[in-house]
Amino acid sequence: MATYRQAGVDIEAGNEFVRRITPLVRSTFRPEVLTDLGGFGGLFRFDPSRYREPVLVSGTDGVGTKLKIAFLMDKHDTVGIDLVAMSVNDIAVSGAEPLFFLDYFATGKLAIGVAETVVRGIAEGCRQAGCALIGGETAEMPSFYPDGEYDLAGFAVGVVDRQKIIDGHDIVPGDLLVGLASTGLHSNGFSLARRVLLDDAVLTVSSRVDDLAHSLGETLLTPTRIYVRTVLKLIAAHRIKGIAHITGGGITENLPRVFPQGRLGLIRRGSWAIPPIFPLIQRLGRVEEEEMYRVFNMGIGLILVVPAEEAEKVVMSARQEGETAWIIGEVAQGSAVERRVDYVG
Repeated sequence: MATYRQAGVDIEAGNEFVRRITPLVRSTFRPEVLTDLGGFGGLFRFDPSRYREPVLVSGTDGVGTKLKIAFLMDKHDTVGIDLVAMSVNDIAVSGAEPLFFLDYFATGKLAIGVAETVVRGIAEGCRQAGCALIGGETAEMPSFYPDGEYDLAGFAVGVVDRQKIIDGHDIVPGDLLVGLASTGLHSNGFSLARRVLLDDAVLTVSSRVDDLAHSLGETLLTPTRIYVRTVLKLIAAHRIKGIAHITGGGITENLPRVFPQGRLGLIRRGSWAIPPIFPLIQRLGRVEEEEMYRVFNMGIGLILVVPAEEAEKVVMSARQEGETAWIIGEVAQGSAVERRVDYVG
C-alpha cells in the first residue's frame, strides 16, 4: 500500500519540527497575540484606541539567491533575519510599527535541523523588529526543489496613524539626505555577485580575499540590518519627510520612489564609507559604476530625507542608536515630471 511518507512527505517529521520551533516562536509574542502554534490562523488583538486613525501597512519579500550561499556553506542561522528584515524595513519607512510576521518555508524533503535553524533566525529578526511571529507554513514538496535546498517568503503587517504616514509629499529642494550604513549586500544583487565572484573569478565561499575581514562566504551571508527601532525613534524625535529602503535597484531606483514629481536627488560620492565587498565585485567583474549603483546598496541601507536644519541632529540621534550615519547628499529641483538621482563629486 502506498503512503504519503513513501511519496516523500513525512508528517511525523513535520510534527517534530513544530514541536522544536514552538519555544522559538513564543519568544517573539507580544501581549496582543491570542493564539499559539497549531491553529489555522494567527490571531492578533489590535487595539485601535492607541491611534486616532489607524492605517495598516503590509509588506512581503523573500531572501532571493542569497540562499545559494547558505546552501554552499551549510549555514542557515542568518537567512531568517534577512527574511524578516526585507519586509519590516519596507513597513517602517512609512512610519509604521511592525506588529506581526508570518513565514513560508518550502523544501523538497524536510531536514528538521536545518529548518529549525532557519526559524531560529526568523525569531531573532522578529525580536529585533519588535514584532510577533504568529504563524507560518512549512511545505514539503518532493522532487520540486533540489536536494538540500529550500525557499523562503515572509509577510509582515504594521500600523501607523494616518496623520503620521511618511510619504515624501512635502520634500522640497534644499532638504538633505541622511544615509544609514548597510552591513553589506543585505539581500539584493546576489545573482550578479555570484556570477562575478563564484563563476567568473572562480572564488569559493571559503576564499580569503584581501580587505575582507572574513571569508567570502561569511561576508556574503552577513545578515540584513533591521532599522525598525532606529526609524521609530527618529521619527518620534525629528521631522522626517521621506525614507527609502535601499534594496534591489540600489540608490538609483529606490530613492526617487519617495520623491514627489520634479525632485532630483544629488548623491555625493565619497561622503560615506563603501564596504570592500562592493569594489571587489566591481573590479573582478569589470562592472560599470552606474550598474553598481543600480544593483547594489553600495553601503547605504536606508536614506532619510530631512530638512537641512535637522540633518546634523538626525545623524547624531542615529549614531546614538548604534547606527553609522552620514549626510550623503541633498534634494534639488528637477524637471517637472521626473524623479531621479544624479551622482556628483
